[in-house]
Amino acid sequence: MRVRREFAFRAAHHLPSYGGEPEPEHEHDWQLVITCEAPVGPEGMALDFHALDGAVEERVIGRVRGGDVNDVVPVSSAENVALWVFDELEGVFPLVEVAVMEAEGCWAICDRGSWEAEKARAAATEDAASGAARR
Repeated sequence: MRVRREFAFRAAHHLPSYGGEPEPEHEHDWQLVITCEAPVGPEGMALDFHALDGAVEERVIGRVRGGDVNDVVPVSSAENVALWVFDELEGVFPLVEVAVMEAEGCWAICDRGSWEAEKARAAATEDAASGAARR
């Protein structure tokens, strides 16, 4: 069974390099949609919405609401925010997908496959950089 929960928060962000220039800090009314998948248990639920609410508040929204997303995601594009949220909730809930909307109609969607691919790409980039530094 797939279970989906929507969240909203207001926070500022900026991109350090947008078209070669720093983007000015600005605020958005961010939307976050978390999708999980689990079997329906004996209590009749696949997922406890209250537990999900608490974890999302503690691990994600409470860290950025009313502040600057760049404090936790240095390059705070919607794509990187979606990856960060997936990181924060991975292993806590059976995640299928994290969707982030930073502006009306502008979504980044991170599923398990894209999350794993980005983690592998980042690790390869880090390995290449550390190998170059040793030479």
